[in-house]
Amino acid sequence: MRRREVLMGLAATGAAGGAGAATRPLNVIVVLTDDLGWGDLGSYGSKLIRTPNLDRMARQGVRMTDFYASANICTPSRAGLLTGRYPIRSGLAHEVIQPPDTHGLKTSETTLAKALKPDYATALIGKWHLGHAAPSWPPTNHGFDLFSGLPYSHDMKPLAYYEGEAGGDLAKEDEVDLPRLTERFFARSRRFIEDNRDRPFFLLLALTAPHLELLPHPDHKGRSRAAAYGDVVEEVDAEMGRLLEHLKTLSLDRQTLVIFTSDNGPWFEGSAGPMRDRKGGASWDGGYRVPFVAWAPGRLPAGRVIREIAMNIDILPTVLAMAGRPLPPVELDGRDLTPTLTQGAASPHDTLLMFNNEQLAAIRTDRWKYVVRSYYRRLDLPWTDRYGPMLFDVRADPAEAYNLASLHPDVVADLKGRFDRAKAAFEPLGTRYKPPA
Repeated sequence: MRRREVLMGLAATGAAGGAGAATRPLNVIVVLTDDLGWGDLGSYGSKLIRTPNLDRMARQGVRMTDFYASANICTPSRAGLLTGRYPIRSGLAHEVIQPPDTHGLKTSETTLAKALKPDYATALIGKWHLGHAAPSWPPTNHGFDLFSGLPYSHDMKPLAYYEGEAGGDLAKEDEVDLPRLTERFFARSRRFIEDNRDRPFFLLLALTAPHLELLPHPDHKGRSRAAAYGDVVEEVDAEMGRLLEHLKTLSLDRQTLVIFTSDNGPWFEGSAGPMRDRKGGASWDGGYRVPFVAWAPGRLPAGRVIREIAMNIDILPTVLAMAGRPLPPVELDGRDLTPTLTQGAASPHDTLLMFNNEQLAAIRTDRWKYVVRSYYRRLDLPWTDRYGPMLFDVRADPAEAYNLASLHPDVVADLKGRFDRAKAAFEPLGTRYKPPA
């Protein structure tokens, strides 16, 4: 289906959803968790962590099983989500920004917040982690009207809470109540929604949970069978229930798209489901594949489970399509998922690239995963150079346990060609490349 036909269908659906829904642009909320695992929600198979609100959100919306972050760690993944581009294009593919660092997201990049201006009120509430020195800092330099939150992860020091609007000064609080951060982020988000209920808005609610260190809210502490990690995730679930109910109370539920996902796979706690490895693991799905639930009553079908491949770089072009906004005049790697979400169409990608820092580590097609790099103890292994190609049928073997390269030489040849072409195109863009140990 062509993009114009899809947008016309969405407008018609919105018209059926309530007065003014067809004429007012769609509100957008992206809830980005920090280090939440693919298998940490009930709808993704969790048996220990209770997530009734997110499970209901999935039943009322669309859930994707093969959705990837654009990196296996925080900073590059967030850059990919906000720009719709593989993070190596923005110079942020290498490692995570640390407190002494002075680099960050360039103001020349077009973020989703910028692309929605001037029609939308925009806010980033929560964690930024894309640079805390000018001009990358503050986030209001990147299209956000409001920033309320932290410059980086809550386990980094020095830590302070900032709030301010574009064109104004940031207020700073040196004491941060860590166990109540999730509560604070959601409360500030509800206030932003209420303040902008009469105009279209975009909210990136970037949580610090369930990143270590785990400091549960007193009302949730000790309640989960998964201990502190589960307490923190169950609080996120409870707050998501309040957020969705708030939209209904304000009669905004049929005018709002809500996306729930994670910046990468789980770190030292949490579940990657059947996938291999975790956050930071070069090439393996456990570090990249994350939950994705999209909720938009009257606009997205209820209860659809999508097994097409997609990535967080697709959020920007998808949101712009659903909002009826043009794409920015830059080279995007993300693709519009609207036909996939609304009509069940095939993925717009035939290949997804997985980077480990500034090196291409693997590529994924609908069925196959071609892996080139891995880690062993202190070694960064260029695997194929030493042991030959690795090919996994991730549909049949999501754990990437059995190398089928010897059985499918034709597939290996095809994917090696794709890998080599992508490597030649992208790796020269890197700025901080380090040779493997």
